[in-house]
Amino acid sequence: MLELLSLLQTGRTWSGADLAERLGVSPRTLRRDVERLRELGFPVSSVSGPGGRYQLAAGSAMPPLLLTDEEAVATVVGLRFAALAQVDGATGAADGALRKLEQVLPSRLRYRIAAVLASTEAVSRAVGLLDLRVLQLLATAAHAHQDVRFGYTTRAGERSERRAEPYRQVLLGKRWYLLAWDVDRRDWRTFRIDRITDVTVPGTTFTPRQLPPDPVSFVQSSANFPLSRHRGVVRFDAPVSVVSERLMTEAGTLEALDEHSCRFVTPVDSWEWLAVTLPMVGVPYTIEGPPELVERSRELADRIRAATGG
Repeated sequence: MLELLSLLQTGRTWSGADLAERLGVSPRTLRRDVERLRELGFPVSSVSGPGGRYQLAAGSAMPPLLLTDEEAVATVVGLRFAALAQVDGATGAADGALRKLEQVLPSRLRYRIAAVLASTEAVSRAVGLLDLRVLQLLATAAHAHQDVRFGYTTRAGERSERRAEPYRQVLLGKRWYLLAWDVDRRDWRTFRIDRITDVTVPGTTFTPRQLPPDPVSFVQSSANFPLSRHRGVVRFDAPVSVVSERLMTEAGTLEALDEHSCRFVTPVDSWEWLAVTLPMVGVPYTIEGPPELVERSRELADRIRAATGG
């Protein structure tokens, strides 16, 4: 019966004859096992006819799932990493699912999972908490082509009400972003989802527009080069191949200027963090802007100089 469940969970429609042959049972035994699965809560649909046809359908509740060893390992490892994400509501759900799975894992799988986790470094790049309900509402609206309204707070702290057509949610570096068509501004806009509040779905729909050629690149460009001065620009006196190995550039761009130098441009949430990070690259560099980064770097240099006896 468990092998039957595993076959049905592939999602395909099986003829009764194929299932009976794969399982090595009689048609009568097959029908009996299908009825047992139904009694356990698995919604197995059937179509009458020569030999019958069977498929596992969507039900009203979550039935037990049968996982292979590889699927179980992938699920537990994925949930462990998901629990690191600072998404309000998701972390507790991931922890709960982990506890249930780990209670029933056989010892051979516990060892494999422990080996994977022991040899893997996971750093949560999330900054601040995200509301899982907001993610779900925006995702559902985008899939159904439904208009949304929400409150949005800009980097400068200005709050406004937005009407938008949602299309994509993108995880970029440390942040979640929404790519949407701003109805009032009549243009594509990128919104940081942790700054979105009070999402409502009025029930109206929109006709999908032609997306930008590369939605992810569009969001990345919008996030990396916002219409503000909050981005650091640094020139390194070293080839891009050297700097790229020592600098995490997920949230910025690193381009070669010539064979011996390159430029790093990155949006910044903390000038102090960037001022500390740059010297750790280990090559000479020049800060091209903005003044805030220059000032924080000078303050940091003064503190280090004082701490080391001048």
